[in-house]
Amino acid sequence: MKIKKRIYHHLTRSILIWGAFLMVNAGYAQSDLPNIIYILSDDQSWNDYGFTGHPHIETPNIDKLAADGLTFTRGYVTAPLCSPSLATIITGLYPQQHKITGNDPTFSFDGPRYQKDWMAARSRLYRDYLDEFQKHPTVPMLLQKLGYMSFQAGKWWGGHWKEGGFTHGMTHGDPSRGGRHGDEGLKIGREGMNPIFDFMDEAIEKEKPFFVWYAPFLPHSPHTPPDSLLQKYLPKAPTKAVAAYWAMCEWLDITVGQLLDKVEAEGLTENTLVVFVTDNGWIQDPDKPNVYAPGSKQDPQDMGIRTPIIYKWPRRITPKMDTQHVASSIDIVTTTMAAVGLEPLSTMQGINVMDKKAVKKRKSIFSLDFTHDMVHVDHPEKSLESTMVITTPWKIIVPGEANTQNQEVLLYDILNDPMEEKNVASQYPKVVKRLKNEIAMWWNP
Repeated sequence: MKIKKRIYHHLTRSILIWGAFLMVNAGYAQSDLPNIIYILSDDQSWNDYGFTGHPHIETPNIDKLAADGLTFTRGYVTAPLCSPSLATIITGLYPQQHKITGNDPTFSFDGPRYQKDWMAARSRLYRDYLDEFQKHPTVPMLLQKLGYMSFQAGKWWGGHWKEGGFTHGMTHGDPSRGGRHGDEGLKIGREGMNPIFDFMDEAIEKEKPFFVWYAPFLPHSPHTPPDSLLQKYLPKAPTKAVAAYWAMCEWLDITVGQLLDKVEAEGLTENTLVVFVTDNGWIQDPDKPNVYAPGSKQDPQDMGIRTPIIYKWPRRITPKMDTQHVASSIDIVTTTMAAVGLEPLSTMQGINVMDKKAVKKRKSIFSLDFTHDMVHVDHPEKSLESTMVITTPWKIIVPGEANTQNQEVLLYDILNDPMEEKNVASQYPKVVKRLKNEIAMWWNP
């Protein structure tokens, strides 16, 4: 039955891909198609960049990317955890749609996590979630019908890179060899950029447009930066743990510079769409190396879900530092499809950020906080801890079925209280009612 179910899923996804392909703009020739690069920071707070005002962290390459692109400083991901967040970025769907709401399935196991036997048990149970995820076309699948080559490098939870629709990649996904969230792909950036550069060279030689998924394990723990970077930040940071994290942020920036320098050296800058986003936030615990503080990763606060989102495409996207409008990682796929002349699939809820009217018209976006371990593949609400609506000037956090810590509705004037220090829900009951109704009308697993 599982084999039949998997075949059905693949057929369903193929129909969706060809549906999108048939909607392609007939005016697009392959030579007109842009190269596309997704740069995905891993575990970094929205204000841990030079251009967002950090007093010590230096990120000159990302700062320049932000200055040269359409940059939404009020950007948000759809979940404060990497696996569901990245699944959104590759499908254009919310977690309750693609069914990847956490990093691992819930199961009882007598022994430590992440060991060989645990990995084998996890893989068997995770397959049900992966089958649901694989009902939906990914960006490389949609692009392949237009002649694109694609490369997976870095964090990847979707099994082997081929299962994600990439034509090339690094992650094998074999649990017996440590395959869970990237394996060989996690070497990218930390051990150089040559796998991506070799792929780009091949695509250039074959005169093919290309898509690159660059999701390095940076600044993700373990925080083991080059010593020169660590020494640079030790005098500036309150503790060594903080200095190491700051150094990791600059290490990410250095690799971004290397990637964009390669694009420039090959003469591809003018016809390359570069997208930058982080998967979720991070506050470094000052006293515990490689540990995040509450209110960031896995939490619904802005330090867990807010991120700058950057789109750079010279002469096609006008550079602007947009500090007013809310943006979401759900928009990335829809915008990418518009860039190559495709209409979004009917299931996609993002907007094309190149459409100024659509950006101005949208008044609110959504994000979701689920448990780290998923409870049931067919019932995402059982893992739901909080639902968030972000608008202007409000942000609401509404507890879900799995929330055992706080059943209180939280409302913040997020423009004037960006650190979410004062809950004003009792003062604005009509706002609370309106935003809760908005959630009820939107939720669609």
